[in-house]
Amino acid sequence: MELDVEDIIAKIIKNDKLDDGIKSSGESSYAAAGENGVFKTVDDAVKAAKIAQNKYFHTSLKMRKKIVKAIRDELLPEVEEIARRGYEETNMGNLNDKIEKNRLAITNTPGLEDLKVSSQVITGDNGMTLYELCPYGVIGAITPSTNPTETIINNTIGMLAAGNAIYFSPHPGAKESSIWLIKKLNKIVSKASGIENLVVMIESPSIQAAQEMMTHPDINLLVVTGGPGVVGQAMRSGKKVLGAGAGNPPVLVDETAEIEKAAQDIVNGAAFDNNLPCIAEKNIVVVNEVADKLLENLKKNAAFVVSDVADVKKLTELTVTEKQTPNKKYVGKSAEKILNDAGVAYTGNPRLILIEADQNSPFAKIEMLMPVVPFIRVKDFAAALDTCLTLEHGLHHTAIMHSQNVSRLNKAAKEMQTSIFVKNGPSYAGIGFGGEGPTTYTIATPTGEGTTSAKNFARVRRCVLTSGFSIR
Repeated sequence: MELDVEDIIAKIIKNDKLDDGIKSSGESSYAAAGENGVFKTVDDAVKAAKIAQNKYFHTSLKMRKKIVKAIRDELLPEVEEIARRGYEETNMGNLNDKIEKNRLAITNTPGLEDLKVSSQVITGDNGMTLYELCPYGVIGAITPSTNPTETIINNTIGMLAAGNAIYFSPHPGAKESSIWLIKKLNKIVSKASGIENLVVMIESPSIQAAQEMMTHPDINLLVVTGGPGVVGQAMRSGKKVLGAGAGNPPVLVDETAEIEKAAQDIVNGAAFDNNLPCIAEKNIVVVNEVADKLLENLKKNAAFVVSDVADVKKLTELTVTEKQTPNKKYVGKSAEKILNDAGVAYTGNPRLILIEADQNSPFAKIEMLMPVVPFIRVKDFAAALDTCLTLEHGLHHTAIMHSQNVSRLNKAAKEMQTSIFVKNGPSYAGIGFGGEGPTTYTIATPTGEGTTSAKNFARVRRCVLTSGFSIR
């Protein structure tokens, strides 16, 4: 007699020996339908993940720690292979930078320690109240082609640490590297825990499959790392959503800044992975008094300045479409590739292209996701802050500032209201690369969570014990 899903789950819940590797008949049938977490249909994948999560829920926190450690230990030696697969499939970004991004995801994504920080106990005359973080169940996670393997690793560690299973819906442009990584993660998790299908996807990800996942009744939380379109669609699903939206991060440089360091930081941040990260410097806004000095130091750090009107036109026609969107063909491409294809002569080995412009330039208004950044001069700090606010478009994603004036740093941080505000450093310091704090590739600005981690992938439960455990 074939069991339905609810019968299977009920049997799993009643099983007192969930760590002994014994599978219910339902679990084995779903496991047989997939290969190391990769299934043919959304429904099969989600149902398998739900069964796995119910089993996982009844294991220990020690098991969660074991899984997270195993992921770190086994992926780190293969970080170059992981990065190479994503780079070669998407043909975007810079391989060496992708290695660092993947390494950061493996080593600096918070695990169970993130949950402990967020737990709370209150005691008093009326007893004790405990706030604990518990799993949602099965999370539906959408990942981008710009950071495909990095986001999967980052999300997997955080979501498994919080006790969930994950259905991944990768960008179709990163399908093969995502399948390879999901299978590897399943092998690692299964070996560590005896539980299969805690991390799943389908063999042919698509927009239609993502839509089906969003409305599947067994998906309990949606975590979307992508553009505003897919975030908006997820928010119309009726489910709770953690949504990472668009950004257009400006970097403000005032006359008190350490100009040599600022120039080095700006080039390093804006050229990192060919400007693919959503946090990367997309506009440079500088006070006139130090503009020339900053420009000279940017050149010393492998920035190439384009000021000739004809050359600017060539770059615009190459990289900006008639619809005023980035030409996808050049998203994440190198500065040299873009200059060569535009027919703009250059010297040296430029990492970043700078265009002298104002705030009305398409390069200023559009999130280009390529190493082409406008250099905008303004008269003073007040004008610089106003320009940055305009160019950030109220997205509240990321902003960067170089200044030694603490009052101005505080004012800009308050006015910008961004999820990440980096002071006197490269943009990537905001995700823990050369800056303090954990790493995340899902920055949920539209839905308010900001830099997400394990605590965001768990729901808060309140447990009250009256007239007890208060010994003051």
